[in-house]
Amino acid sequence: MALMSSTYLDELRAQGRLSRQQWLSILVEAQNSPAFAEKIRSCAHAIRERYFGRTVFIRGLIELSNYCRNDCYYCGIRKSNGEISRYRLTPEQILDCCRLGHELGFRTFVLQGGEDAWFNDGRLAALVATIRERYPDTAITLSMGERSRASYERLFAAGADRYLLRHETVNPQLYASLHPEQQRLATRLDCLRNLQAIGFQAGAGFMVGAPGQTLAHIAEDLVFLGDFRPAMVGIGPFIPQHATRYAQEPAGSVSLTLILLSLLRIMLPNVLLPATTALGTMDPQGHVKGMRAGANVVMPNLSPADVRDKYLLYDNKLASGSEAAEGLEILRQSLAEAGYEIVVARGDQPPMQN
Repeated sequence: MALMSSTYLDELRAQGRLSRQQWLSILVEAQNSPAFAEKIRSCAHAIRERYFGRTVFIRGLIELSNYCRNDCYYCGIRKSNGEISRYRLTPEQILDCCRLGHELGFRTFVLQGGEDAWFNDGRLAALVATIRERYPDTAITLSMGERSRASYERLFAAGADRYLLRHETVNPQLYASLHPEQQRLATRLDCLRNLQAIGFQAGAGFMVGAPGQTLAHIAEDLVFLGDFRPAMVGIGPFIPQHATRYAQEPAGSVSLTLILLSLLRIMLPNVLLPATTALGTMDPQGHVKGMRAGANVVMPNLSPADVRDKYLLYDNKLASGSEAAEGLEILRQSLAEAGYEIVVARGDQPPMQN
């Protein structure tokens, strides 16, 4: 098994794709063999240094709204959760976050929210156009869920550069277990394909350790990502939220998340790969460990302080210290001590090297 998995790892480096069974072999071996897991990490970090050096891109996360039309069974802001206090930032508040972020050195803004109908095409496109006009040296990333192709085209024309839409899982049965019947995997995948076709730097991703997820499911996701070739991949450990049906489920594994970050870096050498807030929530050294595993992006929170504890996708979500924009120096210092440097840059995806 060990020899076969090493052969598959060599094939991954050369071809950028593996079969489901090959992925599964690597995942099993990596979880059982610290030496093999370290080999994966070392290979991933060498690729990271080849494409990005020791630089780290920062993204200013602005959580626009915790209203959501969806009822995803694992999510703390799902529409049927009556425990949370709902909020919606005004365009003026959002623009003020951008002003502060630009002064702090952020050159990418990530506008994220639930699927809130108030942010219709007209309002969201107008907001994107204003940010583009005021801050022409920045990249604008949206993470606002499933929308029509016409909507995505309008947002792209207004000046948005990137769109993050986690696919969550490509296994139909697992997807159905995490969502109500009206939410369909086919719709999610169509949205991702539309985003890529329009010209967005499109991002996908999944939770590690989601309820019911197996290594075989993760292998299917890796096959999908190898075919889709996203510009960004967002993964992080599943963390339960107390007001959901999965409140008593165990959290996802930090160690498996790090292994997957490394495997993604090997498969997609130039991908924009965050060390996510969920990873930082689960492990105080999550950012540094993520960088060592191959990540190259962090997303401190630029949202107004008085709403951060309301955007609780999961319990104990961090939005202070190194996870907050005002704690940028804390983050800068901790990464510098590990040998990494935060840079002031849009941080676009570089071209593939020969």
